[in-house]
Amino acid sequence: MRLAQLLSGITVQTQQGSDQVEITSLSCDSRHVGPGTLFFALRGSKVDGHAFIPQAVAAGAAAVVLEDAASTPATLPWVQVADGREAMALMAAGFYGHPTRSLPLIGITGTNGKTTTSYLVEGMLQVAGQPAAVLGTISYRFGETRIEASHTTPESTELQGIFRRLADAGAQAFVMEVSSHALEQHRVDGSDFTVGVFTNLTRDHLDYHGSMEAYCTAKLRLFSELLRPDSAKPLRRAVINADDPAATQFIAAAACPVIRFGMSEGCEVTARAIVSSVDGIKGILVTPAGELAFSSRLVGSYNLSNILAASAAGIALGLPLDSIVQGLAQHTVVPGRLERVDNQHGVTCLVDYAHTGDALENVLSTLQQLATGRIITIFGCGGDRDNGKRPIMGRIAAEYSDLAIATSDNPRTEDPFEILRQVRAGMVPLSLREYTPAELSHGWQEKGFTVLENRREAIRLGVQLTKPGDILLIAGKGHEDYQIIGTVKHHFDDREEAANAFRERS
Repeated sequence: MRLAQLLSGITVQTQQGSDQVEITSLSCDSRHVGPGTLFFALRGSKVDGHAFIPQAVAAGAAAVVLEDAASTPATLPWVQVADGREAMALMAAGFYGHPTRSLPLIGITGTNGKTTTSYLVEGMLQVAGQPAAVLGTISYRFGETRIEASHTTPESTELQGIFRRLADAGAQAFVMEVSSHALEQHRVDGSDFTVGVFTNLTRDHLDYHGSMEAYCTAKLRLFSELLRPDSAKPLRRAVINADDPAATQFIAAAACPVIRFGMSEGCEVTARAIVSSVDGIKGILVTPAGELAFSSRLVGSYNLSNILAASAAGIALGLPLDSIVQGLAQHTVVPGRLERVDNQHGVTCLVDYAHTGDALENVLSTLQQLATGRIITIFGCGGDRDNGKRPIMGRIAAEYSDLAIATSDNPRTEDPFEILRQVRAGMVPLSLREYTPAELSHGWQEKGFTVLENRREAIRLGVQLTKPGDILLIAGKGHEDYQIIGTVKHHFDDREEAANAFRERS
């Protein structure tokens, strides 16, 4: 494709050199540049891509898109734009033939529930005869095609290439988790959304966004800008959780018609006659298309919200009501979302991705309602991330559990003991007994907490302390099969560790 074709619809400030050069690939990483590559020089939080233009030129780049005219290459065509990330996203969509323009694209954003909701929508589309590709925290996949997820939402050049690859593999729709980072960094610009889903908004990623207001503003972009109807998709819909305090902002910002879901009065998609147990949720789904009985293996009130979110997305897509309900019934376990670890000791061992205060509270409050024995919670907080949530998670874990074991998550480049000190600060004010791991080796009677930095040892301790009928929750990492210590990824899977610990106990 020639550069001139890619520049169609792009606002150019200045341009130098021929726009007829042939472009064979796109990249914003000079290490991945080869002959024919269009290189995007982007300003990042840690490095400035303009400094790597010489390396891109030496590697054979065909042209450069940049923001700073002071860094222009002397020997290559270059294009100056106001926002390099936005231009890159739009040009990437064009380079890959606008793969989402002719297929439904459902974007799901919010702090919690994105992955579960995406799996539910996928199931509904499958039943309706529209096999969908799913792009999310766990992987980017369709059928036998599976691509390891580098981010919840990948860089725009990678994203559009994945859309094209999955469409060519036979996907008839796309279901995508859309992160706040991706929205703020324009990674999903150029993607033609059909439906946008807002699940909820609670504290997360403030290390990046700085404030809840900025975090909210980033997520609003999906509804205020990227769901604006146009000739390609004149019938777009916003699906909003009316039970969330931020719902009013999202409804007001929506550039297209809104479908509200939840248990609040006036919701277009809601439920009645709900029965919830350890085996799942059932009730009557109420929608503009009618009412129908539903059942799901998902557990807890927060998963009822995910069920309603997915159902509302199905209504927005015009799916038959029976396809929506069948999709809910056929849903299987989402990796790392209250995923059971089988054992021979009569213990309900669950691994969950809950890594925010709100998510952890949702899970633990649900388990409290269903528990017949004690609740032991093993959890941690990641390093180089929002440290304000650490005492919050500590308080919630200690408050809702009979025993809370604070341990390392992904400490990254932070001192894991300093992270745990901050977590402990949320537990101490509850005036619970603080045990040492050695004291717990003899069991415990009184509600309390302990701190054990080594996650493997913490899981072994938790397993050793369980009795038949207890619930052991291992929270924070879910589907992740690694632990990041310093800058190195080490293989570590909570599910494997728990299974091994139960076998060792036998």
